[in-house]
Amino acid sequence: MMVVGAGLAGVACARELARAGVPVQLRERGQVAGGRMASRRFAGRPVDLGAAYLTVSDPGFAAVLRQWRAAGLAREWTDTFLAYGGEGRRDVVGPMRWAAPRGLRSLVEQLAQDLPVSFGHPVRSVGPGPTVDGQPCAAVVLAMPGPQAAPLLDPALTAATRATRAQGWSPSLAAMLRFPERCWSGLRGAFINDHPVLALVCDDGDRRGDAAPVLVAHTTPEFAAAHLGQPAVAASAIEAAVRDLLALPVSAEERYVHRWTYARPTVAAAGTYYLDAEGIGLAGDAFGAPRAQTAWRSGHDLAGALLARRAEQQ
Repeated sequence: MMVVGAGLAGVACARELARAGVPVQLRERGQVAGGRMASRRFAGRPVDLGAAYLTVSDPGFAAVLRQWRAAGLAREWTDTFLAYGGEGRRDVVGPMRWAAPRGLRSLVEQLAQDLPVSFGHPVRSVGPGPTVDGQPCAAVVLAMPGPQAAPLLDPALTAATRATRAQGWSPSLAAMLRFPERCWSGLRGAFINDHPVLALVCDDGDRRGDAAPVLVAHTTPEFAAAHLGQPAVAASAIEAAVRDLLALPVSAEERYVHRWTYARPTVAAAGTYYLDAEGIGLAGDAFGAPRAQTAWRSGHDLAGALLARRAEQQ
């Protein structure tokens, strides 16, 4: 079986198939695992530029999180964020948010460490049969946003194509801002409501646990959409918005902006995964609430469906 995409959903799916003794190949067009659980190193330390944190309510995902915690890869961060909006600033208490000292990507890499992953190996086409780049496969899982999966599908695969196009997605920009010193207090993370630029700001030094003077800001979809062509140009506007929001007295000494064209699903697909009669499967956080837990559950459940399908065919 072929799994395309080494984000959390794809790795979870491939891992379950491999644990059941099914031969599986995992292909990733990039050079590392992680997908939108992305981390990038600045000044020798990782900064999370995709998912900001993890929350857990699913028993299966909770078991995985306990394993990460026991390995020293995940830590409880905070259950309290700030919220900025029409009522000013207030505390919002919610579920415990989990962070990763080495970056959230390290969690996906840990799950993928024993899997046969081929990096820098993009898939060009998925056809009936199914086939991948003309080679037959028992089944194919596309673990990626629907708009990225759709161009890979042969026009004859009408059901799978419709399923990809039923998904809705919104963009975002994630900006890393490194300051000469920590010039803010009382901030772990903040939701920003009704702002023209900002949607979320996180203290990456607090999140990581090393007190580095680094903030990560995530923009609104509308602001991102206007800057997808040249995301770096948006750095000054994002920094200005953060400095104004937090009343920061100094400028950032380093800035970096990452573009997420498909950052967040806006239309929840039915079920926890998609699988058609051809053996084409779709998995990811489009199948439920837009969070890492959904991606893991989607890949895990799709693997179960593929195993059941394989048993019926034998």
